[in-house]
Amino acid sequence: MFRTRIVMALVMVAASVGSAQQPATPKSASKPEAKQAAKPAIKENEAALRRQAKITEEAAKATALAAVPGATVKSSEVEKENGKLIWSFDLTVPGKKGIEEVNIDAMTGKVIAKEHEDAKAEKAETKAEKAEKKANAPTKKP
Repeated sequence: MFRTRIVMALVMVAASVGSAQQPATPKSASKPEAKQAAKPAIKENEAALRRQAKITEEAAKATALAAVPGATVKSSEVEKENGKLIWSFDLTVPGKKGIEEVNIDAMTGKVIAKEHEDAKAEKAETKAEKAEKKANAPTKKP
């Protein structure tokens, strides 16, 4: 019985010492945290847009794939474009260069735009989207 109490006491001491110690974090670890802090804001914005959408991503995806037979989804996102909430899908088609971009109205589920983008146009659009996201990102407070 005495040994059991000693063992239990040692376990409790070891647990309290282990929880009190925290590993030191190098200064370089704070930089990735700053980058990660910006990402949740974007994700929160997308989550808010997803909650507003009446059409689910899966339903919109099925509509987009029906609009471009034989295609597969390369990427998707929900966004506001020209004041409308849309699901935007980049689709690839085997044997065809570039992508097919299909936009689905997130409120009605109807196809509102469908266009083919070659690699050059896709790259320009990606660059413009990054610049827009950067411009809309919250500013850092000192």
